[in-house]
Amino acid sequence: MRLNYFKSKLFLKYIWSYLFILLIPLVLMTIFIYENAVTNLKSEIEQSRLAQLTQAKVIIDGRMKELSEIASRVSYDERLTPYRVHDSIYSGEAIRALDQYKSTSSIIGEIYLYFHKDDRIYSGKGLNHFDVFSNNLSFQHWNKDALFRDLNNVKYPTMRPADIVSTPSGLHETMLAYLIPITPNSPNPHGTIMYLIKESELTGLIDSILGNYQGMTYILDNDGHILVDNRQGESLTSAEEKSLFNNLSVGIHDKTLNGMAHSIVSVKSENNGWTYVTIMPSSQFFSSVLHVRSFIILLFIIVVFVGAAIALVLARMQYQPISMLVEFAASKSHSKPSEDGSAPTGNELDRIRTALQEYSSRVDLQEPFARNHFLSMLLKYGSAQSLTPELQEAFNLEFDRSHHFVMVIGWEENEHNERQDMLELLNQIEFPELAAHGYGVELSQLDQLGLIISFNLSGKMDEFSHIQQIVEAVRSNMLESFDVSPMIGVGACYASPDLLNQSFIEACSAFELRVSTGHGTITYFEKLSYTPDHAFWIPNNTLLKLSQSLKQGSYDVAAQMIHSAIQSLQSSELSALLTRCICFDLLNTILKTASELGDHSMMQKIAPHMIYSNSLDELERSLLNLASEICNQVEQDNQKEEQSIIDQVVAYIDEHFMDNTLSLETVAFEFGISPSHVSRSFKEKMGLNFIQYIWQKRMEEVMHQLKTTNDPLKDIILKVGYLDTPNFIRKFKKETGYTPGQYRKMFASQDSEPGTGIDDE
Repeated sequence: MRLNYFKSKLFLKYIWSYLFILLIPLVLMTIFIYENAVTNLKSEIEQSRLAQLTQAKVIIDGRMKELSEIASRVSYDERLTPYRVHDSIYSGEAIRALDQYKSTSSIIGEIYLYFHKDDRIYSGKGLNHFDVFSNNLSFQHWNKDALFRDLNNVKYPTMRPADIVSTPSGLHETMLAYLIPITPNSPNPHGTIMYLIKESELTGLIDSILGNYQGMTYILDNDGHILVDNRQGESLTSAEEKSLFNNLSVGIHDKTLNGMAHSIVSVKSENNGWTYVTIMPSSQFFSSVLHVRSFIILLFIIVVFVGAAIALVLARMQYQPISMLVEFAASKSHSKPSEDGSAPTGNELDRIRTALQEYSSRVDLQEPFARNHFLSMLLKYGSAQSLTPELQEAFNLEFDRSHHFVMVIGWEENEHNERQDMLELLNQIEFPELAAHGYGVELSQLDQLGLIISFNLSGKMDEFSHIQQIVEAVRSNMLESFDVSPMIGVGACYASPDLLNQSFIEACSAFELRVSTGHGTITYFEKLSYTPDHAFWIPNNTLLKLSQSLKQGSYDVAAQMIHSAIQSLQSSELSALLTRCICFDLLNTILKTASELGDHSMMQKIAPHMIYSNSLDELERSLLNLASEICNQVEQDNQKEEQSIIDQVVAYIDEHFMDNTLSLETVAFEFGISPSHVSRSFKEKMGLNFIQYIWQKRMEEVMHQLKTTNDPLKDIILKVGYLDTPNFIRKFKKETGYTPGQYRKMFASQDSEPGTGIDDE
């Protein structure tokens, strides 16, 4: 019969379930991937801006430091003293000196020298009266009086914000004025150096910061005033700039400006207190991931279609066994069909549930038989491990005690109903005071029952006494309940329920071999099987210890074992023939151990008279000689093996010392030995420890690379497996007395190839 799956509500429910299982995490994952892509891109751009701002800060700080150093040199230059400058003979030399200082820095547009209370100002172009200077070079927001006052009164380096400067030629340029009093850091300066810096010198550097992204870049002085700004795409009002910069902290921030989300990155110079700021609209980050969004949407659609197909296949696979179960349940069900012939109510799972309930009621009727059958198999074959947790729960059986044994209980001419009553009594009997419980088993003999006992041994009594008390408790129970004193055979006790079959055989044997056939007879197999045996044999543990001591090369322990065994033989009253036979155990153990160690020639070394020597003392000396020879050979083999392994370790290090993951642990793992053993044996062989040897190999390789190649130092250090470059340089200098750069230059003329440049590390 061909099924129409789509007519089943259960089948459709499975399809929708799989689709929801697919779609919910897929939608969440898609949103997460997209948001994560945007967030990561934003973070990368912001970190890049932070790095570029830091670089710009370092460059500008360096340029400002150059200007301060120039001012310091000017203040100490004899050619630029007030006397020499005012002297008509030396003034030309002073002007040329100023022009030379101007050329030392590319950032300087012009340099001016002014002495306090002077009416003249000096530059690389010549000498000008202050009135002429102020007329020729006028600032839009810095009038003549303010300029004169600032030149006379400035006490510390001051940068004027960018201002429009008019020149005599009619050009208008945006420039910054940087005033440095001379002598610098003096509380009473006698003059001022004024640098004119074109704004384009700084904005050119700033333009490289934003790259392809639009936004605004600012340089603020330590009072929060804008020195330089560069705007691409948008601008802020003065009020917005003031509000923003007054509360701006260093780092990366998100803020809404002009109704739009912006990313703000700022760094601050520790030298002059200037702050460098970039402000970019966050919307640019989203537009940068449009291709990611398109790819995600396409991937989402593909996954949905593929997922729908997989959901259909999985739903069909899941529904098919259910449909087969429904057909099977319908064929085996004893429930009567409805009078109108309509289909049963409920879905397929309800119909299966009804059928299982019917089967469960039938199983309950068969449970006692199944339980007895299982226990019978346990008595016959053992292997209690086959009893799964489900079967234990179903049959209410537990074999979690430490000791187990079996009893066979028999009686004479009891009626059948009494037999069933006895089985019910013994079905699950408990003795809490003895920490024991038992399970009755119906045997094939009508006048016998089996009883499996599990108990935990009490520390107050020995095992056999505990068993006796349990057996007496069972007998008393039966006597009290049925007025019957049965005959009981008791098997030996075992620690594992897997050996209950052996205990059952022993109990049967004890029951059959009982001395008396009267009522109340109890027979223990252990007493039947006990026979006194006074023969002397060397204990197995002595032979095992002898063998192991030979394998370990421990002659002292081996000698002790041989001596104690011979001494025991000498003190015994055995015949000479039996003594010699027992001695074969010692000899065979020694020969077998030698064979296991690979020495198959030991048999040929045995003298013919060894076993049949005149005395046990001579035999002991012969066995000790054999043991000594084996132990010496084992010691030599161990030394050779250890030496061979260390040679392999050294070869391995020589081959892999440039691997940064090389460590004592990795070498120990490679050769299957402990790190402490490697360390100790390595130092004994090489004369220096593991770390020192690797450092020496890497040092030799770095020296070789410095002398023969032009590779950068950092690449060389990384290539030899050392990750901490500064630490390597310090250790290199400590050992050689030179930095790597000095070492390379020292050997460059004799070791480097012609035409090869030298790095200056």
